[in-house]
Amino acid sequence: MRLTRCQAALAAAITLNLLVLFYVSWLQHQPRYSPARGSRRGSASGPRVTILVREFEAFDNAVPELVDSFLQQDPAQPVVVAADTLPYPPLALPRIPSVRLALLQPALDRPAAASRPETYVATEYVALVPDGARAEAPGQLKRMAEVLQAGGARLVAAPVASANPARCLALNVSLREWTARYGPAPSAARCDALDGDAVVLLRARDLFNLSAPLARPVGTGLFLQTALRGWTVQLLDLPFARARQPPLTTAHARWKAEREGRARRAALLRALGIRLVSWEGGRLEWFGCNKETPRCFGTVVGDTPAYLYEERWTPPCCLRALRETARYVVGVLEAAGVRYWLEGGSLLGAARHGDIIPWDYDVDLGIYLEDVGNCEQLRGAEAGSVVDERGFVWEKAVEGDFFRVQYSESNHLHVDLWPFYPRNGVMTKDTWLDHRQDVEFPEHFLQPLVPLPFAGFVAQAPNNYRRFLELKFGPGVIENPEYPNPALLSLAGSS
Repeated sequence: MRLTRCQAALAAAITLNLLVLFYVSWLQHQPRYSPARGSRRGSASGPRVTILVREFEAFDNAVPELVDSFLQQDPAQPVVVAADTLPYPPLALPRIPSVRLALLQPALDRPAAASRPETYVATEYVALVPDGARAEAPGQLKRMAEVLQAGGARLVAAPVASANPARCLALNVSLREWTARYGPAPSAARCDALDGDAVVLLRARDLFNLSAPLARPVGTGLFLQTALRGWTVQLLDLPFARARQPPLTTAHARWKAEREGRARRAALLRALGIRLVSWEGGRLEWFGCNKETPRCFGTVVGDTPAYLYEERWTPPCCLRALRETARYVVGVLEAAGVRYWLEGGSLLGAARHGDIIPWDYDVDLGIYLEDVGNCEQLRGAEAGSVVDERGFVWEKAVEGDFFRVQYSESNHLHVDLWPFYPRNGVMTKDTWLDHRQDVEFPEHFLQPLVPLPFAGFVAQAPNNYRRFLELKFGPGVIENPEYPNPALLSLAGSS
């Protein structure tokens, strides 16, 4: 059956009317915001920026108010809210294409790209906005992007008018020393890091080229990574408003957020290889091993600990434990009347630094074999392992006929005690290791012993210790530092 022209026109009109009715109905059920996606190109109103909300607590937050405040200024504003897992209670976010929830933890039912935050950002710039901030003054993001475009700083920030507004800090990150050092910034407007609440704007390519771009706490992780790269942040006098209904207003919510924040920060610092944080005023925070945990490195092979291959030196927590153990052992030996002296690399460290060599992993002391019986702990160690009242472990070493004092039963950082005895004016011993410095030496180097600063206290050392060290290691050893086994890894080759 063929349709007439009138019938065809009538069918087309009916179809068109149905489409119009469907479109009107769809519009009525949409939020008041216009759906739009960001573009990497600038627009007439300025460069496009994606708002990225990462720092918030799922159990108590003002994220919906934050998102709403930016959409009120620009209904097409791209917004990404990033969380490790689906927030609970659920976030009341507008269901429009420009607002997206990014779940960063991989899941079996999602493609790999879904867990990468850069998947959700299509603009040239990203503004990291903390929970509790809101946009009120128009043009703030545009002004921040203009300052960034002008050059001079890789990040631009604006404080949030909260109880903890941002301030500038100097930050030096030493991966080799596992340390981050904060201090006062020379300028209040340009610095290495911020402490406090701020909106931070940077290029998306810079953010997502960092190894951990959205690790929490965001400020801690971000500025450790950018300061290491020499990037500076410019802090503008362009404050963002505080949320009208700020998060964490109850004591319980603040307690929970602070507890979880401390745990996240400690985990992040350990993951990034930071074991010590030094603050202005001298306050120290430790994030490495202690007496209740294993040491930071495993079994040493070829006298070359694993961290040297990573172009790092001994973690500061390990050096602290070694200093504490050495001071304690020396105190016990002196109280018992056991003659001892700094040996090997420990004597070399005292001569060169007045301390443990920065890459050393134990302390060596020589003792007179005939004095062993004077010390209760050493007598006990001859029969088996002894844990003293301070938690130090005294034992016979499994590698040979010498003693070892470990920091604790859990942490095996240690001081080795090497028993020597004189024979025809030469100091010798019964166990020898394949170390170039493990050789006999004339007893006159010990007559008398001399005081030498070491690891924060004064220890006994051979007289004429330069000649003693050159006898063991070779000429010029004090002035020419080298790793313990340069055949495996040399200091010059690792720098």
